[in-house]
This record gives sequence, structure tokens and C-alpha cells, in this order.
Amino acid sequence: MPRPSVEAERKAQILASTCKVIASEGFRHLRVSDVAKDAGVSGGTVHYYFETKRELTDAAFEHCFELSVARRRWILESDEPPLSRLRMVVESYLPEGAETVEAWKVWAELWVEAIRSPELQELNERFYGEWRDIVASIFRDGQESGDIHSPGDPVELANMMVSMLDGLALQVLAGSNAMTVDVMRTTCLRFVDQLSTASVG
Repeated sequence: MPRPSVEAERKAQILASTCKVIASEGFRHLRVSDVAKDAGVSGGTVHYYFETKRELTDAAFEHCFELSVARRRWILESDEPPLSRLRMVVESYLPEGAETVEAWKVWAELWVEAIRSPELQELNERFYGEWRDIVASIFRDGQESGDIHSPGDPVELANMMVSMLDGLALQVLAGSNAMTVDVMRTTCLRFVDQLSTASVG
């Protein structure tokens, strides 16, 4: 049996390839053979770590979420004022750059499939709940420091911002002429800027 460090590395490699295939081919068209080819391993190796395709895709969604949070850990742990952190969150989630665009496509596939799959609905609920809590904590910090003047519930404010990012990003990914990355940036940052001057809602 491979050493634990080798196993962890190979497993991460397989999950990264799974996310890549989901983003390029779609969830329903994903084949284990395509994942194995991209990862440079055999199909048997993929099944060694993940017995079923569902285990593989569920783990890939979780892997994508963990990487997404890890890439933004520096923002969450920053000593910058809350409003500055929210602006950094906006910038970091704009669908530009191969890594971020791929992650957005993976999330889009999860959302579409979750409409029909209770199991994926549970995954989405957990991931979204964790992400909502993270964003809400920044709003809460801002209200406590006086940086954010809106008296609204931090969770409601987080829902506003998260849903804005999600909805506009999907339009950008869909190639909307009216919703470019620059328009998305301007729209989201205007929302953040209003938090320091007036109530939202």
C-alpha cells in the first residue's frame, strides 16, 4: 500500500482532475475514464480511492469548496477593516482567471444537479451554510466596529451579497453582453460601498 503522503497526493490529484472534467464536460457527462486520463492514472486507481462515481463527484465538490475557502483564507484572517475585506471577497470571486472560472463552473453544475438530487441538496446546504456563515461574520464584525452602518441581520446581508455574486457570475459565464466582469465588479462594489453610508433593504 502506498505511503499516506503519496495516497493523499494522488487522491488530491484525482479530485482536481474530476473538478476539471466536471467544469469542461458537465456533471452528467463525466466519465471515470476521462478523470483517470486527465490524472494520468488507471481507472482502477480511481476506484481504489472512490468506489462509485457518486463518491468521486461528492468528494470533488467538497474538494472544490475547501480549495475555494483556502484561496481566500488570507482575506478572512486579514486585519483590514470589514468593508475592505468585503471588497476583497468581491474581487476574489470575479469569474476571471482559469482557476476561479473552473470553480464557478463546478458550482454551477452542482446547483443544476441539486435541483433533482436530495443528496446533492444536502451537500449544497452544507457548503452554502459554511460560506454564508463566513461572509456573515465579516458583516457582524463591521456592524460591531461601526464600519458597516446597515442595522440588518448579518445573515440577511450575507445572503444579499452571496446571491448577488452567484447570480451575476452565472450571467458572466453565460456570455451575457450586458453582464461583463467589469459590470459585475462595479455592481457588487457599489453594494459594499452603500453599507458604510446607508441601510440596505
